[in-house]
Amino acid sequence: MVDSGHGRWQRRRSPVISPVLRPMLWSALLGAVAAAALATPAYADPALPTSVPDSGVRPSTIGTLVLPGGAPAVGGPGVGGAPVANLGTGPLAAQIYALEARVGQLGDQLLLLRQKRAEAETQLVTAERDLGLARDALARAQEGADAAAAGALKEAAALPPGDFADDIQGLSRLQRITRGEKVEGVTTAAAGELSRASTGEQVAYQALVAAEARLKGARDEYAAGEKALRDEEAKLVKLRRDNTAQLIEIERQQEAAEQRLGAGYLGNETANGLAAHPRALAAVAYAKAQLGDPYLWAAEGPDRFDCSGLMWAAYRSKGADYFDLPRVSRDQYYATRSRTVARTALLPGDLLFFASGTSWTTIHHVGMYVGGGKMIHAPTTGDVVKISTVRWSRLYAATRVVGAVPAPGPPPPAAAGRRRADAASGRRTRPARPG
Repeated sequence: MVDSGHGRWQRRRSPVISPVLRPMLWSALLGAVAAAALATPAYADPALPTSVPDSGVRPSTIGTLVLPGGAPAVGGPGVGGAPVANLGTGPLAAQIYALEARVGQLGDQLLLLRQKRAEAETQLVTAERDLGLARDALARAQEGADAAAAGALKEAAALPPGDFADDIQGLSRLQRITRGEKVEGVTTAAAGELSRASTGEQVAYQALVAAEARLKGARDEYAAGEKALRDEEAKLVKLRRDNTAQLIEIERQQEAAEQRLGAGYLGNETANGLAAHPRALAAVAYAKAQLGDPYLWAAEGPDRFDCSGLMWAAYRSKGADYFDLPRVSRDQYYATRSRTVARTALLPGDLLFFASGTSWTTIHHVGMYVGGGKMIHAPTTGDVVKISTVRWSRLYAATRVVGAVPAPGPPPPAAAGRRRADAASGRRTRPARPG
């Protein structure tokens, strides 16, 4: 607020007053000052803002959608081998894949919007707490100012008339501070504390208004994102339902094509002398224990999952004990991108990422390699956690969450021959004596 009165108090010499009249004038003057102080409100709310702070913009998808049957999909880093074209079987397959990719991307975006909404809710709670503390501090400062004003009046009553104007000026400043006005030249401790408390309360109030606006914007964004996701999910479910017979044949052809494509990538449970880490195997065991659980967007268990929620829960499970994997599929790739794995070197527990374009920001699905060219994943709405052939034609990249361990090697030839001979004769091998 702006001080509306800037006139200066001028010191004037008081006229000589009869000793008989002096007590009556003092009483009247003190009564007028006290009445003015009581009539002044202790606090006036600051004016509400006339505009709402910017609520932000919904995350936008980056990258161009590449449909099956169109241009070859370029694999991401670490996938190994040349780019592989998406295997399409006609317009229906292309349409379904496009919808699946769209649903996956919208789901990831909505997870981020949910996190943004939760953060805005936390900020509002903090702002409400801070405003309460600021108002408590203002109330205490007001009590201190009231006590100081009462003491000043008592002291002023005993002063000679010529000094009373200075005390009245000090009381006027205190009164204006009480109203929330800006006052120059404040020197007393009570007045300074009241001024600081009043400013702090106004700042806390403005922070509360901004937090309320942010939360409203975050809630609006989330509602719009949720509607977009549900609309696309409904389209996908209807498209599948209306073309059930054709989809059976399409999926049969797709499965055969993917198996042919992945024949060159299949191996044993080891690769390049390495085996999966026991923690990765624990994650695989957890994921397999969820087979048949329904897909549900944003679910992280215990009996429903979305694709990234299954990976997140698997690596946080007992035995895996890995808590640094983010929640969203593309963030899971970004967090592990320094540990990409070639298709020919996959081990159980490796994460497999699928994207609709050449940028990692278009990743929309993730699964977990289980060996033998298979992956476990939570595919999409209306489906369940299951093991499927890896969709090699759509694989963007594979990454390793926990480092591999050396694979157990074959026993030395001599020891192996001795064990075979002992087994044939029924004898047990005795350990060699030391020395």
